[in-house]
Parts: sequence; C-alpha cells; structure tokens
Amino acid sequence: MGAQWKAKHRETAANAKGKVMGKLSKEIQIAAKSGADPDMNPRLRLAIVQAKKASMTRETLDRAIRKGAGLDGDAVQYHAVSYEGFAPHQVPLIVECLTDNINRTVAQIRVLFRKGQLGASGSVAWDFNHVGLIEATPASADADPEMAAIEAGAQDFEEGEEEGSTLFITDTTDLDAVQKALPEQGFTVTAAKIGYTPKNPVSAASLSAEALAEVEAFLEAIDENDDVQNVYVGLTA
Repeated sequence: MGAQWKAKHRETAANAKGKVMGKLSKEIQIAAKSGADPDMNPRLRLAIVQAKKASMTRETLDRAIRKGAGLDGDAVQYHAVSYEGFAPHQVPLIVECLTDNINRTVAQIRVLFRKGQLGASGSVAWDFNHVGLIEATPASADADPEMAAIEAGAQDFEEGEEEGSTLFITDTTDLDAVQKALPEQGFTVTAAKIGYTPKNPVSAASLSAEALAEVEAFLEAIDENDDVQNVYVGLTA
C-alpha cells in the first residue's frame, strides 16, 4: 500500500505470480481461522477479493479456506511475527511475517539484516503510526477522495499503489467502519489491513544514487523471502 515504499522491487515481486499466490494463500488461511463464511468474516472477504483480483483459481481459493478453517482436519498453524530495524543508511522498517517455523524465519531474517541493522522490539515502531490502511478505487468519475475520507471517517488519504486508486488511512479501531462506509461514497475497497505509516521518513532525494541502490537491493531481498508478508519502510520520494 501507499505506506510501503513504492519501488522497482515491488513491481518485480508483483510479477512473481507464484510468490504472490503464496502470500495470498497464507492470508486467506489466517483469515479463515475466524470462520469460513466471508459474509461473516470481513478479513476473509477482503482476502478473497484480492485473490480473485490476482486470478487465483477457485480450487486453490477453496483449498486455502478449508485448510485455514480446519474443515478437513488439518488446520494451519501459522504464526504472525514482526521484526524491526534499519536498512542501509539508517532507513527504518518494520517487517511482518507469517510462518509455520519461527526458528527458521528468525534465522533467515538475521541473515537478511546483515547489511542493515536488526533492532529489538520497539526500537523502530515508535517512529511509525499504527493505523488502518484501506486501498480503494473510484466507482465513478465524480468520486471525490477528500469528501469520501471526511464522510467515511478516515483520518487522511493519499495516492494509492495502483494508478487511480486512493489509500485511506484510519484509526485502527475504525478500519471496519470506514471500509463499510466507502462504497456509499463512490469507492470500491480492494484491500484493507492494519499496518504502519512512517512519522519521519528518510527522503530518497537525500541519498546518493549508490546509497539508494543499496537500500533498494536490501528491501528487495527482504521482500523476496517466502515468510515475509508485509514490509513498511520509512522512505519517501
């Protein structure tokens, strides 16, 4: 989303369909633990929307829901873990993972952070806002993101990751209410989650081309890890 650094590595990762499907499948399985009925499970409903948007097959989608909900007797045992630290040149980041093996994940994250700095819990989070993030697209040409944000109860809004989309930023407790209100304001919600926005991001313009390339390479390596689900970076254009 908009809170995540929009860079070439994001486009590369998006094109790696197998990796994208793996992350979507994990999200569906985690969401389905709270119930297999998307009408009663907002997180699952949105995960399904994102999966269909990425052209996930019905068979794969159904299998992920059943596995997550434990309908076939083999409920998934993924654990959510997060890591904080700095990319090269003191760029702060928070890395969220979903893993079935925490020991494996922490070992891999430590290796990935050798070119940066892995911090203790809370060492970086203080420099980020913990917020709700809703990506939405206008359903009509006259849909006004500013008015929609005000009427739906969002704190702020900015340009979304996809062309023409808007990122609505909310209080964490208002995420569900805002995403339900946005369709009434002419917007179609395509993704919603609790995440982070940086308070004092490092400006990419303040880095040399070589330094920025080092940061990009570091972020790409983090993003490529199979257990990494979301990366929030304190870096702005």
